[in-house]
Amino acid sequence: MAAKIKAGSVVEMQGDEMTRVIWELIKQKLIFPYLELDLHSYDLGMENRDATDDRVTVEAAEAVNRVPETPRNKSLLCNFGWWISKALTIPSTCSPQYKATDFVVPGPGKVEMIYTPVSGEQVKFVVHNFEGTGGVALGMYNTDKSIRDFAHSSFQMALVKCWPLYLSTKNTILKKYDGRFKDIFQEIYEKEYRAQFEAKGIWYEHRLIDDMVAQAMKSDGGFIWACKNYDGDVQSDSVAQGWYD
Repeated sequence: MAAKIKAGSVVEMQGDEMTRVIWELIKQKLIFPYLELDLHSYDLGMENRDATDDRVTVEAAEAVNRVPETPRNKSLLCNFGWWISKALTIPSTCSPQYKATDFVVPGPGKVEMIYTPVSGEQVKFVVHNFEGTGGVALGMYNTDKSIRDFAHSSFQMALVKCWPLYLSTKNTILKKYDGRFKDIFQEIYEKEYRAQFEAKGIWYEHRLIDDMVAQAMKSDGGFIWACKNYDGDVQSDSVAQGWYD
């Protein structure tokens, strides 16, 4: 077998779900047998991001910034048939779907959400009055702290990469839930990051998830995409796919 090609330094960022499994197979079967790499690995899975208070996200971005993209490294990867996407999806750390409470409603009855403040009166919200054989119900949450940490990580990543940042939500439907993401991101951007972004010639925008998916599909990349966690899981798998030239 021919000697391996020295391909220099590569920063590897691993996520959640099947992407991690598929990428491991790609490395073992299609990369490691042929290329000698100085591999720098960062675990951006949900549990490790929680454990490091999202510091690992910043460290991964700093590592990417330190490793130059040389013409030789780029040509080596392209010769192996990979399309290198210049887009990065960042799922939020606090994952509503994965920490949600869901259950089967066994029959007729009323499902309610109740908020009991430390001081003050309870507030009740009727979710649905079930009839017949019932159905299913889901309760999920996020915290202001988590959303703010997510926003800072996203803005800082955009500054490191010198790419514009987009946050995608469905705030037209989830007016309170997704609206909270939109409002907190905008508040932090205006107070702490707008001047830094403008100095670098980049920008921040909120987009509806529908519009953002369409933009990503026809874009050449060069942007940071901040998503709610479940959206991020799905869209990061799309961005991670390769197209043959």
